[in-house]
Amino acid sequence: MTQSSVPGTDAPLDAATRVFVDHRELLFGVVYNILGSVADTEDVLQETWLSWTARGGGAPLAGVDNPRAYLVRVAVNHALRRRAVINRRQETYVGPWLPEPLVAPEDTETAETPALRSESVSLAMLVVLESLTPLERAVFVLGEVFGYPHAEIAEVIDRSPAAVRQLAHRAREHVHARRPRYEAHPRVRREATERFVRAALGGDIAELMEVLAPDVTAWTDAGGRRRRAGLRPVHGRDKVARLLTAGRGGPDHPVWRYRRVNGDDAAVLFDGDAPFAVLVLDLTPQGDRVRGIYVVANPDKLAHLPRAAE
Repeated sequence: MTQSSVPGTDAPLDAATRVFVDHRELLFGVVYNILGSVADTEDVLQETWLSWTARGGGAPLAGVDNPRAYLVRVAVNHALRRRAVINRRQETYVGPWLPEPLVAPEDTETAETPALRSESVSLAMLVVLESLTPLERAVFVLGEVFGYPHAEIAEVIDRSPAAVRQLAHRAREHVHARRPRYEAHPRVRREATERFVRAALGGDIAELMEVLAPDVTAWTDAGGRRRRAGLRPVHGRDKVARLLTAGRGGPDHPVWRYRRVNGDDAAVLFDGDAPFAVLVLDLTPQGDRVRGIYVVANPDKLAHLPRAAE
């Protein structure tokens, strides 16, 4: 959002625009982690902007002592309403649903662009957050990801601090039961990703059996838009290895590039210079085996990704 996008701006709106722009990255991070969708997040930010500029008769800053807190509250409440829309959409979604990935345009740990927010949690964590209620997810994101105290979260979602503590406790218990409390070293994750891609591309069953954990699960989110994409998760090392070496439904001349996806080392498959799929691996606590494979191949979820040459 820029000042030029507000026709006939006056001084109050100019100041309000600067405040909104200053907080836009924070708002994006909060909303994206609640929704798991870039497109829906952008829509919510637009709704937040409209709510912001409509207040005070065109003087949004009037009577607002803490613009940051006000904007976060407006954005979260818009996000919670949008969450209900997404839930209804998922009920009729074809095949497994995965979050929309945030992909860095360059293969570097220090790459920072407006499309890649450092506060975004991993794709695997976003999958876990999908199983929380909308309020639990909002409380978890604000508290665990952005460090908000319970008293401030209570003001954001209009609940009592006691209710927020209960929501936070339930959310943490649920997340910790499904996600180990460890972070694989970036070098380990990168090596595991490269080894996995080499084995899959080469159709090396023996190598894949070494890389995959016995209880590995593969999710492919194509939204019914890719030929022969699986309609349900595939469980078990043997079945996943056969799936990966079947060579079905992919580009004729695949090109892999290693990228940072939601802050983790991952890989992007290109068809020419157009993104075809995003591959993210979830490793075992030891970091030596792959226990989860997330493939986002729905073209609608890849539309915002940088092309191979970028």
